[in-house]
Amino acid sequence: MNLLNIALLQISPAGSLEESLKKGWEACKKAKQLGADIALFPEMWSCGYTIPQSEELVRSMAIDADSDFVKHFSLIAREEDMAIGITLLESHVPLPFNSLILFDRHGEKKLHYSKVHTCDFGDERMLCQGDDFYAAYLDTRVGDVCVGAMICYDREFPESARILMLKGAELILVPNACPMEINRLSQLRGRAYENMTAIATCNYPATKEDCNGHSSVFDGVAYLPELEGSRDTCIFEADEIEGVYIARLDLDMLRQYRNTEVHGNAYRRPHKYSLLTATTVNPPFVRTDKRDL
Repeated sequence: MNLLNIALLQISPAGSLEESLKKGWEACKKAKQLGADIALFPEMWSCGYTIPQSEELVRSMAIDADSDFVKHFSLIAREEDMAIGITLLESHVPLPFNSLILFDRHGEKKLHYSKVHTCDFGDERMLCQGDDFYAAYLDTRVGDVCVGAMICYDREFPESARILMLKGAELILVPNACPMEINRLSQLRGRAYENMTAIATCNYPATKEDCNGHSSVFDGVAYLPELEGSRDTCIFEADEIEGVYIARLDLDMLRQYRNTEVHGNAYRRPHKYSLLTATTVNPPFVRTDKRDL
């Protein structure tokens, strides 16, 4: 089997940027000791998903994408020979981004994604929205893997994972900061199933307010020739406890499945979907706090 080892760094916020760097570095080292090929942080690790409701304060907490904090994780990736998905409150004008930067095992930046579906009904109204979804090839111990990213609330929109599938993603990384209960886990299961794409989600543990751990990996493989009926696509789910967890994704099985099964882009009818790109919002979905940016 061609196993890709994914480390989910389900760790509690550290309290300051310096402590976040130190604790994050320690978590990455532990991930490598456990055999990880990719390590993923929970959402906005640089500030522990703290969003002040003051423009001045939220800007003061944001850091540049080429800051020393971020560069350190490029160095760690190279030193540990392991890809790292580091998350941050990223400096931007007029307001910061909620971002993920993915370094490959050589310390090269391969993907820089900012959350498209910000939670404008809550604290994330203080943030700017990203403008696209991206996929990139990572050179890993087991060869090139096409990886995409979405962040937390992006999961709630089928279009996010669908676009990443269409861009070639075999694995979608999902930093998270919210309670992962049955329905949100079901969303991830659905996104993986319908796109034949593996989805790895890293959440904060229960020690972080409004979070509960349950970081997970779904491999998207619902059927195998040797099995009657469908199989459970969840290959890993953590409990609520802080820790570094490893999930092993069988790339050979996933790729064979994508080459033969009926989901993903195999039988879509895009010319029938024009309504999906309409911008009109009708009742009961009209919200006065929705931003049209």
